[in-house]
Amino acid sequence: MAEKPILKIGHLKITDHLILGVTKDKLIKTEESFKSLRLAPVLMNGWNQVADALTDGSLDGAFILAPTAMDLFKSGVKLKLILFTHRSGSILVKSKAANIKKMEDFKGKVVLIPYQLSVHNMLFHKLLADLGLKPGISSDPEADVILEVMAPGTMLDAVKYDEEGEIGGFIVAEPIGSQVIAEGYGEEVCLSKDLWPGHPCCVFVMRDDVIGKHPDAVQELTNSLVRSGMTIEEDPGRAAGIGAEFLGQEEAVIKRVLTDPPDRITTDKLFPTVQELEMMQNYMQQYMKIIDKKIDMNTFVDTQFAKAAGAK
Repeated sequence: MAEKPILKIGHLKITDHLILGVTKDKLIKTEESFKSLRLAPVLMNGWNQVADALTDGSLDGAFILAPTAMDLFKSGVKLKLILFTHRSGSILVKSKAANIKKMEDFKGKVVLIPYQLSVHNMLFHKLLADLGLKPGISSDPEADVILEVMAPGTMLDAVKYDEEGEIGGFIVAEPIGSQVIAEGYGEEVCLSKDLWPGHPCCVFVMRDDVIGKHPDAVQELTNSLVRSGMTIEEDPGRAAGIGAEFLGQEEAVIKRVLTDPPDRITTDKLFPTVQELEMMQNYMQQYMKIIDKKIDMNTFVDTQFAKAAGAK
């Protein structure tokens, strides 16, 4: 009997990736077992590390920002988008030290984003553009608000030690924002679902060579991830406990992210929809000018596994 392949799946410590933690927990507690694979979640420090590891093949798959996955595909990395990992789930937070009263007060401030090719950057860009403000990098003399890329896990300390209030705030996946708020350094401006209800963000991708060699393993893992998404929706209390360990955050904070309000993040509608991904791509090309060439979504998105898993 052939030995089961070990699938190394990259992830970050954010609630966007909690379905992977729930699947891992079910395996540990023998509530589930895999016939076709051994699962090896690999914790990464930031998005650059995830992208590099997918490119060099040290990861078999990953939970990654949708626009970043599109860019890897465009650059020639042979991978497929298998599943959304969640919908909504991010937050715009203002730093208490920055004295932000209204959106226009972000002018002249630095705002932290997790990655240039992210739905966070897109949502904040649109929010500012609607007010007639221009986001940009520090070297852009026309920029009203300075955007700085920072790994999600380091944003809390950045705000905490910014006593001068140069950092206006940040937009990022939970539970980072809620943790900053809980520790008293920030206040909620809005949730990402308020800017684009039910938006996609992170996706589950697998390298083509792994899909070709081990389609049964990819299917079995996808089945479990879809079930784990439903588990989170059905029992957020249990999911918060799992998340506290998997994400290294306070259980009460994760419970709030999962339940208050109930649609702050959703994990039971994970079927990948090409139309929404194209909306993201079109905005980033037309208005943000950070995508020069579009990809064919129908060759990038592989829905066969999500369909067979019964994803909604």
